Amino acid sequence: MDLSTELTYLKGVGPHRAAMLATKGLQTVEDLLQYIPFRYEDRSNVKTIAQLAPGEMATVIAQVRAAKASGFRRRDLGMFEAVFADASSAVLVGKWFHGQYLSRVLEPGQRVALFGKIEFDSFTGELSVLHPEFEILSEEDEDGEAALHVGRLVPIYEAAQKVHTRLLRTLMYRLLNQLKPVEDPLPRAVRERLKLADRWTALREVHFPPAESDPRVLNAFRSRAHFRLIFEEFFWLECGLALKRNQARSVPGIAFELSGRARERIKTMLPFKPTGAQKRVLGEIARDMAAPRPMSRLLQGDVGSGKTIVAAEAAVIAIENGYQAAVLAPTEILAQQHYFYWKQLMGPLGYVTVMLTGSFTSREKTQLKKLIAEGLAHVVIGTHALLEKDVEFQKLGLAVIDEQHRFGVLQRLGLARKGQHPDILVMTATPIPRTLALTLYGDLDVSVIDELPPGRKPVKTRQVTADRVEQVYSFLKTQIDAGRQAYVVYPVIEDSETQAMKAAEKMYQHLSREVFPDLTVALLHGRLPAAEKEAAMEAFKQGRTQVLVSTTVIEVGVDVPNATVMVIEQAERFGLAQLHQLRGRVGRGADQSYCILVTERLNDTARERIRTLVDSNDGFAIAEMDLRLRGPGEFFGTRQSGLPALEIANVIRDKEILEAARREAVDFIASPPSEEEGRRAVAYLRDHWQRRYGLVQVG
Repeated sequence: MDLSTELTYLKGVGPHRAAMLATKGLQTVEDLLQYIPFRYEDRSNVKTIAQLAPGEMATVIAQVRAAKASGFRRRDLGMFEAVFADASSAVLVGKWFHGQYLSRVLEPGQRVALFGKIEFDSFTGELSVLHPEFEILSEEDEDGEAALHVGRLVPIYEAAQKVHTRLLRTLMYRLLNQLKPVEDPLPRAVRERLKLADRWTALREVHFPPAESDPRVLNAFRSRAHFRLIFEEFFWLECGLALKRNQARSVPGIAFELSGRARERIKTMLPFKPTGAQKRVLGEIARDMAAPRPMSRLLQGDVGSGKTIVAAEAAVIAIENGYQAAVLAPTEILAQQHYFYWKQLMGPLGYVTVMLTGSFTSREKTQLKKLIAEGLAHVVIGTHALLEKDVEFQKLGLAVIDEQHRFGVLQRLGLARKGQHPDILVMTATPIPRTLALTLYGDLDVSVIDELPPGRKPVKTRQVTADRVEQVYSFLKTQIDAGRQAYVVYPVIEDSETQAMKAAEKMYQHLSREVFPDLTVALLHGRLPAAEKEAAMEAFKQGRTQVLVSTTVIEVGVDVPNATVMVIEQAERFGLAQLHQLRGRVGRGADQSYCILVTERLNDTARERIRTLVDSNDGFAIAEMDLRLRGPGEFFGTRQSGLPALEIANVIRDKEILEAARREAVDFIASPPSEEEGRRAVAYLRDHWQRRYGLVQVG
C-alpha cells in the first residue's frame, strides 16, 4: 500500500464506501491522510457511573439496559431515552429531543461509550446526560481500536454520507499502522530553517494527538502538526503561483510607447488633478505596458479612489499605439455604468466607445461585431458576450477586467486570447489583504490606490429603524434645501431586478407625490431603456433632479460631487461590500456627506454588517470583516473564481502562516539550494497541482 492506493482496497472500505468517500474528494490513501479532523474532544476523563458528579464533562463506558421513545402528539417532537448501567451497578439516563431515529440505533445489550455533561434530574433523582455524543463499541473492533473513541483526545471528522466519524477514525488508525513512513516533499533547508516537524510525524499527530496535547491549541489549528501541514499546503500553492508567474513573464508581448501625444491626451481627459497614489499606480502600469511582455496587474482601491480613470489612462496609451481596449464587466448593469462613464471620458478625445451585452438583438450584435472586427471601435465594453467565439478584435492591446473575483481564470484567458498576448489589467473595488491578493491572483502584480482625492471628508454613517423613516426624510429635505442632492436606494430581492424595480417605482410614487411634492424626484432602475437611463443620470449630474430613487444600478461608476445623502432602504438585505460601494456614491465633494441605513429585521450577521459599516470607512477593514462573516467561498463566489480548494489551510485563520509560506516559496523558486531540488519541486508540483488546487498546470 502506498499514497496512490485507491481507498476501495483499504480494509473496511470496499466499493460502496469508497463511492461515499469520493463525495468528499477522497479517492486515494493520500487524500484520506489529508482529511484532518475539524475538531477534537477531550474524552480522557473516563469514569464509572458511580464516580460521576453533576456538572462535569465525562466519558462513560456502559451497557444499554432499556431504550424507549416518549410520545408527544407530534412524533417529531418526541424524546428518546436510554438507561445505561455498568459494573458499578449505578444507572445513567441518556436523553435526546427529536430522537425517534435512535430507536433504530440503540438497543438493549449494546456496549456504548457516552460523552457529555452530567446533570442531576431532581424530578427522578437520577443522573442524566442530555444529547450525549456516543459510540457503539461493536464486537468487530480489533484489539486497541475501541480505545480510539474514548479515554483520550478524540478526533472528530466530518462524515462522508454514511461513513461517520467513528468509522473514519478507525480507517485512519488502520492506515497509519499499515503505511510505511511517507517521504517528506518539503525542501530540507526550509524544514530546518523553520524547525518544522517532518510530514509523517505531523500526519500521525494531527489525527491522534499525543496525550499531553492542549485541546484548545488543537481546536485553534495551532499544534505543531497543524502548523506544519498548513505551511506545506500554502508553500506548494505559492511555489506553483511563482512558477506560473515566471511562465507568464517569458511570453512575448506588446511594448507600448508612452508618447508625448499620449501624455497630452491623458492630461486633456483627466476631470481632476490626479492623487499621488493614482500617479504612482499609472507609473507602474505604464512601465508594465512599455515592457516587451504582457502586463498582468491587479488594481485594488477603495470606493471613489479613481481606479476607472487609471484604467482609462492605460486605454489611451493602447489606443495611441494603434490598438483597441476591452472592458469586461460581470453584469449588464455594471457594463452599462462603465459604458456611460467611458463614453464621457473618451468621447471628447475622438475615441469611439461601444457596448456589447447578451440582451442586444441579433441585428445590433452583428453591427457591433463588425465595428469591433474592423477596428472602428476603440473601447469595447461588455459582459460575458465579449467572450463569444464570433467576437473578433482587429487589434486588441489592453483587456480591463472589472471585479475579477466574479470571473474564473479561464474567462480571463478567454479574453486574452482575443489578441496577440494583450496586456491585462484586473480591477477590484472589493479590496482584500495584500498577501491574500497575491495568493488569489498569484500571476498578477498588485497595485493599490490607497489615497482618496484631496478635500474629501469621511462619510458619516447612521443606522435608523424603519419606524423612524420620517425623521430620515426630514433630514434629507434639509440637505436638499441647502442645495444638495440625495439618493434613495432599494435592494434587489432574491436576485429579481423586476421586484426591485416595482419596489423602487412604488416608493418613487410615494416620495414624489406625498413626501417631497415640491422637489424634483426621478426614478432609475435596470429595466429602463439605455437612453432613458442615460438621461436620468445626466439630469441628476447637472442638478436638475434633486432626489434619485434607484435600485442598485448606481452601485459603481456614478460620480456626482453635489450628492451628499445616501439613504439605503432595507439595508439588512445588502452585503457588506455592496453597502460600502453604495455609500461610496456620496462623499465625492468637499461637503460633509451622510449614509443612512434604514433597517427592518436584523439577525446577528446583519447586525454585525451594519455595525461594521457604521464604525468604519476603511474599505480594507470592511473587506476583511466581510471575508470573516461570509467565509472565503461565499466572499469570492464559486470555485471557478480561482480561490484554491485548500484542504487544511484557511486563508483567513492562517494569514500569518500564508505570509511565511509565500516568502519561503518565492525565495525557493528564485534560487533553489540545488538544481536537483529545484527539479524535484517542479515534478512534485506537476503531480499535485492540477488535482489539488484546480488551477492551470505549471511547468
